[in-house]
Amino acid sequence: MNECWEQDMDIIPQTTLIYAFYLVCCIVFIGLLFTRFWMISILYAIWWYLDRDTPWQGDRQSAFIRRWTIWKYTKDYFPISLVKTAELDPSRNYLAGFHPHGVLATGAFTNLCTEGTGFSSIFPGIRSHLMMLHWCFWAPVFRDCIMSVGLVSSDKESAAHILSRKGGGNLLSIVVGGVQEALSARPGTYKLVLRNRKGFIRLALMHGADLVPIFSFGENDIYDQVENSPGSWLRWFQDQLHKSIRISIPLFYGRGVFQYSFGLMPYRRPITTVVGKPIEVQKTPHPSQEEVDRLHQRYMKELENLFEAHKLKYNVPRDQHLEIC
Repeated sequence: MNECWEQDMDIIPQTTLIYAFYLVCCIVFIGLLFTRFWMISILYAIWWYLDRDTPWQGDRQSAFIRRWTIWKYTKDYFPISLVKTAELDPSRNYLAGFHPHGVLATGAFTNLCTEGTGFSSIFPGIRSHLMMLHWCFWAPVFRDCIMSVGLVSSDKESAAHILSRKGGGNLLSIVVGGVQEALSARPGTYKLVLRNRKGFIRLALMHGADLVPIFSFGENDIYDQVENSPGSWLRWFQDQLHKSIRISIPLFYGRGVFQYSFGLMPYRRPITTVVGKPIEVQKTPHPSQEEVDRLHQRYMKELENLFEAHKLKYNVPRDQHLEIC
């Protein structure tokens, strides 16, 4: 009991704080303009302008930041683990689909953007990148922080820059289901938004990047959501918000620091991220829709096989299957 309490007090996982940090960065930047320290914001604004294209030209990773001790605490809190099922050739570039999104993509961040689970030792010679909504790179200072761990803007330009790098050794991961999938994330669900998501398949063909299916068991189990089933007023509002501004807000909750019944801290439930075998892709600069559809079908089949092969190890019922929509 004492050990659990100490771990609870030691770490508030980064996914609960990330958006708060975004707001703080914006508020401090603007607030400084109205103080005697206004020159700090002005100098940063100049740097921001000169560095404005970096999020679309790959990241600015820092091995030092990716190895911070806090990521180890984050990994131990749940715990989170990374499982390799096949080698990744450092001479190749890879495009990975990460499933499911979960509420805050905690497994994706911890496994692919930090050394909390030892990514570089599990996949030597591979440099990991994870795509994030482009508006996240509009916040001063925050943009520099997220680039330092390997996050890049979720734009075609950014993806093309990484996947076309000579020499290989790059893994670009996309949380394919996005916001729509996050709105359905709750414990015990395995619903993926994938059937009509084919843009990443076309990107893989255009750049000859091998596809890697990734499934994160337990990703949906660390938060509950307010009931928002299709047809409810809340889901209608969330869908309208997504259509209007391309983002939405899952009304999630977990546990608190001093009690376990309600709060914004995630539940302490294991997350196991399984990286599947790469699907070899031949470079096709101008793929036809038929070629995209064929590779997409194969990708979905490989993802289902990955889920079925490992589900019993991670306490998924035998009769539970992926629901792809």
